[in-house]
Amino acid sequence: YYPIAHYKPILLSMKVPAVTMAAITLLARASAFSISSTSITSNTFTRSAATSIVRFMSTETEAETATVKPMKTKTRRILSGVQPTGSLHLGNYLGAIRQWVEFQDRECEPKIEEGVKIVTENYFCVVDLHAITMPHDPRDLEESTLSSAALYLAAGIDPEKSKVFIQSHVPAHSELCWLLNCATPMNWLERMIQFKDKARKAGTDSVGVGLFTYPILMAADILLYQADRVPVGEDQRQHLELARDIVRRWTDLYNQGGPFKKRCKKAGIPSYPTFTEPEAMIVKEGGARIMSLTDGTSKMSKSDANDNSRINVLDPPKVIRDKIKRCKTDTVVGLEWGNPERPEATNLLSIYQAVQPGRTKEDIAEEVKDMSWGEFKPLLAEAVVAHLEPIQIRYHEVRGDEEYLMGVLKQGSDSANEIASKTLKAARVAMGFVSRD
Repeated sequence: YYPIAHYKPILLSMKVPAVTMAAITLLARASAFSISSTSITSNTFTRSAATSIVRFMSTETEAETATVKPMKTKTRRILSGVQPTGSLHLGNYLGAIRQWVEFQDRECEPKIEEGVKIVTENYFCVVDLHAITMPHDPRDLEESTLSSAALYLAAGIDPEKSKVFIQSHVPAHSELCWLLNCATPMNWLERMIQFKDKARKAGTDSVGVGLFTYPILMAADILLYQADRVPVGEDQRQHLELARDIVRRWTDLYNQGGPFKKRCKKAGIPSYPTFTEPEAMIVKEGGARIMSLTDGTSKMSKSDANDNSRINVLDPPKVIRDKIKRCKTDTVVGLEWGNPERPEATNLLSIYQAVQPGRTKEDIAEEVKDMSWGEFKPLLAEAVVAHLEPIQIRYHEVRGDEEYLMGVLKQGSDSANEIASKTLKAARVAMGFVSRD
């Protein structure tokens, strides 16, 4: 029998953890037990010492296990879309698609918030069902839909980071729209400003019911994916508020009480509310409202009969230069932002800044403060041409590869259908429909 120090080299050679070594030393000193070289090599300690050490090591292991817990994961989804009617113009690109790319690149990496791992999923769709709310030519719908999808990809939407799909390829959009129609009071829709504006322009005789109820389809688009954040411009905020109102009304009507819980239990789904209440992600001011080239007080629009009122993303350089050369301006020398008497100046300067990322208003204001329109317009035209050129090149590559484009859309719709079908099932259960599973 020797002092405990005698066995320290032996214990080290056995690679005994330091904390266990310390425990053996403490136990030896406390109980004055001794360990023979035979007991060490045969790994048989005296019973009391072994029991104490095992208890110590067991407690240590339990403590280590208790501190290593799997981190909770929460999925956030961002959803947005653009109608494929006509050709996508500069306002669509700067006000929506380019900012989707920024969201995608900024949010693609998981984040840790209050001990929870946040994973963001992006879904960007071509909303072809919305495109038929106004009279359209069926011969153009297919090409404009595929063209819009190709432009998403050309502008920087990455199929590895985001899902791109066609709205009508996910049947749940139409079915949930009908369910929400039946739960939404008519007077809520009568307050929608965009319906009033479009109906007045088109004439009530030619306006279909779809134009009146399309905000509910927009709500279905959002709610199907449990999207908690939706990129919208100020002009779409009213529609998002409608979606939020519908969620609250639905929860009050169909997600309360014991019968609801029983239906959920029978269907094998959780009994929490059917939908997530979405929040607005208001797009940045720089591209949120690009105005018409012929009227600085009206938004640039695909529905404007005058093609010179907009710059289409696929316009050739010569066409872009000609449109900017002819665009409406005033007779004042020197350009300035924010003067309500000069809306065209504000609009054209906003475009000039938007197509030159990184430049500030102050920098541009200093550059153009003494310029005439004749001096400024060529600068603006060349800046727009230079910004759109790589997008146009990439667009023709994507649109020319039908197999690749359709593959991306198929992958996107498969993923979208998987999520949407779960939400639709929960909505059907909440309303009391017979299960079709």
